[in-house]
Amino acid sequence: MGNGYVVPAIVAVTLVTVGIGFYGLRLARTTSDFLVASRSVSPTWNAAAIGGEYLSAASFLGVAGLILKYGVDVLWYPVGFAAGYLALLLFVAAPLRRSGAFTLPDFCEVRLGSRRLRTLATVFVIFIGWLYLVPQLQGAGLTLATLTGSPYPVGALLVAVVVTANVALGGMRAITFVQAFQYWLKLTALAVPAIFLALQWQADARPAVTPPDGPAFRTATTVVVEHRATLTLPDGDIREVRPGDRLDFAAGDPVPEVSGAAIGATEWLLPDTAGDDDRSLFATYSLILATFLGTMGLPHVLVRFYTNPDGAAARRTTLVVLALVGVFYLLPTIYGVLGRIYTPQLLVTGQTDAVVVLLPGAALGGGVTGQLLAALVAAGAFAAFLSTSSGLLTSVAGVISTDVLGRGSVRGFRLATVIAGAVPAVLALNVSGLDVSQVVGLAFAVAASSFCPLLVLGIWWRGLTDLGAAAGVLVGGGAAIGAVLLTVLGPPLTGWPATLTTQPAAWTVPLAFTVMVVVSMASRRRLPRDVGTTMLRLHTPESLRL
Repeated sequence: MGNGYVVPAIVAVTLVTVGIGFYGLRLARTTSDFLVASRSVSPTWNAAAIGGEYLSAASFLGVAGLILKYGVDVLWYPVGFAAGYLALLLFVAAPLRRSGAFTLPDFCEVRLGSRRLRTLATVFVIFIGWLYLVPQLQGAGLTLATLTGSPYPVGALLVAVVVTANVALGGMRAITFVQAFQYWLKLTALAVPAIFLALQWQADARPAVTPPDGPAFRTATTVVVEHRATLTLPDGDIREVRPGDRLDFAAGDPVPEVSGAAIGATEWLLPDTAGDDDRSLFATYSLILATFLGTMGLPHVLVRFYTNPDGAAARRTTLVVLALVGVFYLLPTIYGVLGRIYTPQLLVTGQTDAVVVLLPGAALGGGVTGQLLAALVAAGAFAAFLSTSSGLLTSVAGVISTDVLGRGSVRGFRLATVIAGAVPAVLALNVSGLDVSQVVGLAFAVAASSFCPLLVLGIWWRGLTDLGAAAGVLVGGGAAIGAVLLTVLGPPLTGWPATLTTQPAAWTVPLAFTVMVVVSMASRRRLPRDVGTTMLRLHTPESLRL
């Protein structure tokens, strides 16, 4: 791209991340420091850290790219991502902290007294963590390649090495400081350029986002296709394009219609009504369910609530997170909307996820201002990869340390971190064509279909048994995992089969709840003897000292 500020900005973010990690290392001494920061993190610090790890590549890059490509239909992504913390606040945050657990498998054993259920929970924590980690590393590789022309593996390996080193050296104590810093960096990296972009849009006489004739190229543009697609040209001709094809467009030429993208004003502005069999409506409800309920089942989010001093602090943390996440999600929407005007070529290349990092240069030109703002956005994008990967790695390493290696020591945690970081790094090097937002959405669906029912019923229904919980996790979570594997590795599907596998939450979540309730009622004799004492502990404020 010819922007000499991008590499220094990414290097600066990396060095600051490592520096803060080393500062946290001075404070990390015990196993409790590494797993839950000795349960001493204040609500404000914890909320910023949660915002840092939760706002991943799918949030920083993917949401803007989806809005550019599909329009208002995908606004449910940011709404669901943010609203998920409301469900977390109402049903899970305080009781989970009062359980005294260190990890999700810990909670399973505390509540239901089953080692086998703990093992099953361990498997799902590792699967969800790795499923979420791979697109973070993939996004880092693709972003660095787009911005600097470096080979794809460089960005993926850089994030993997930096995050593994930080987590292994300082654990949760160090990562808390790193993620809190990175939340504010990501917010700044989107907010400052957004102001300049809005002013430039105003200076350009406020061009229409959805002109009647569709988007057009503002300048002469040469497009290099990155993904296979079918184009419908303005004269009505249909053309198949493949990766590597070059297309030349003059200034003012309309953007050709791209298969799967909303090009026309009506398509982009109105909810999708395609199909007479309600597939689109089902997919929308499924997406809402996955994002709204999936948040409370994400291991790297839940582990942060174990770091609060008590249940009341966990609730205050969740309220602050709602505000921080809600403010952040206003910004990717702006980038997706303005991308329709200044970077329409991304609809043709298929690189819509790159709109956030390419928009400042496209709108403001190649001057110093445009280059500096593009470098700031690049730094924020890299912070997104680092912070989310840190949280995921910490949660997976904690479970591997305590439940797989069985050591529960500082040395065991560090060994577990290396293992937890190596596997997704190898996977990321071998898959570079996955849709980041789609894979993250599938991780939410798996979490919503496994840990969400387990936590809600385990906290609020005394009748849950270990057999019911295990059956629900296996059936609901297993069905969601099957849908994930079929979507990522299977052949292309059409019609209802495609809808049911790409957005499975609408049927897998009710399935998990139903199986848990039915099997628990059929196995009432397996209720833990101390269920009353456990439920009292989960729901009694610490101030009563019962």
